[in-house]
Amino acid sequence: MLEIELIDAKLLMGAASNAIQSGLTQVDSVQVDSVQVDNVQVDNVQVDNAHSEDGFASLYDNHLVHTLVNAGSNAVLILNERREIVFANQIFYDWLERWGDNSIQGHKPGEALHCMHATADGPGCGNTQHCATCGLLYALKTGLRGREVVKECRVLQENSDALDLRTHAAPIRIDGKNYALLTIENISHEKRRHALERVFFHDILNTAGNILGISQLLQEMPPDSREEMVEIMGELADQLVEEIRAQQTLASAESGELFVQMASVDSLATVREVAKLFAGHEVARGRILRVAPESEAVPFDSDPTLLRRVLGNMVKNALEACAPGQTATIGCRAADDEALFWVHNPSFMPRDVQLQMFHRSFSTKGPSRGLGAYSIKLLSERYLQGRVEFASTPEAGTVFYARFPLRLMPAWLVA
Repeated sequence: MLEIELIDAKLLMGAASNAIQSGLTQVDSVQVDSVQVDNVQVDNVQVDNAHSEDGFASLYDNHLVHTLVNAGSNAVLILNERREIVFANQIFYDWLERWGDNSIQGHKPGEALHCMHATADGPGCGNTQHCATCGLLYALKTGLRGREVVKECRVLQENSDALDLRTHAAPIRIDGKNYALLTIENISHEKRRHALERVFFHDILNTAGNILGISQLLQEMPPDSREEMVEIMGELADQLVEEIRAQQTLASAESGELFVQMASVDSLATVREVAKLFAGHEVARGRILRVAPESEAVPFDSDPTLLRRVLGNMVKNALEACAPGQTATIGCRAADDEALFWVHNPSFMPRDVQLQMFHRSFSTKGPSRGLGAYSIKLLSERYLQGRVEFASTPEAGTVFYARFPLRLMPAWLVA
């Protein structure tokens, strides 16, 4: 445990430098002075009065401490036993500025990171049902209990952006009080790269391999019996292009470079188009996809390409959740001033899965997956002005709902 009481620059350089820059492995007592806390800014590291604690000012007044905590590439936080931020390095403040904020006053980590569950009406960061699966909260509590731990964490922000973080927590005592020292590494790009590699090295490679196999069969088949195989090869080629376009759409959506192309859309025609597309998809093999007979034709404004992408991901997820022989159902109807789409499958999602739904890197299907549900929410809520929900029970199975306004507002009114 890192324990700070009196100033000793040589000891600080030898122990704290190793501690902070190598992930804060355990360090025997490091000594730094105690001074009264004021609202100060030293070397661009800010302190909020509301979070200042007696005997804590030495950390802000000491130039060497600031040099060490700002020397690395990761955010550094110190939090008290109430899980409130009492210290943040410049990298963390740089994050806040990019999100249109520059204060940590009264904030817990989820609030500072703009976690949608922490900032929504409710009990706040660390106290919602979704917090039960939060890796950052687990790491923080572990550090406050006196143990070191490294955990990964997924944060879904208010604007539907997603953060993948690697957190390292270590206990620290300052003037006899317990704190947690938290280093946060943003690994979002690493996760995105892994997901993209999986798509290209698995999904797209599989589809391309199937096309190659059929083309080789065609060479051995008599001309009068090739028609069915040619049709299958055409469908596989369509799937290959669709997979690549899906990744292009997701990358553009996350970077804010996706433009909505508004047009008049018929809900039932779109549902039937998506159902036809996926009826012959590899993921539907051995499963049944049906259009709900009670579906209604609802005219509304949307981007047809993005809408098909959303509904296609809903259908794909439902088919993947079905066991062989089971049925997935897609439908639509009018609901007040909205067009409501739903996709049902008979499987039940356990509670821990439900709490992590829509997180970018979370999946029940293996590592580097989890883009389907995340992209459903991202495209629907950020670009199509819709809302995405789901319900799952052992008796009724799982239903995903997507609701869209009949008329899209101009983008400048939504921002």
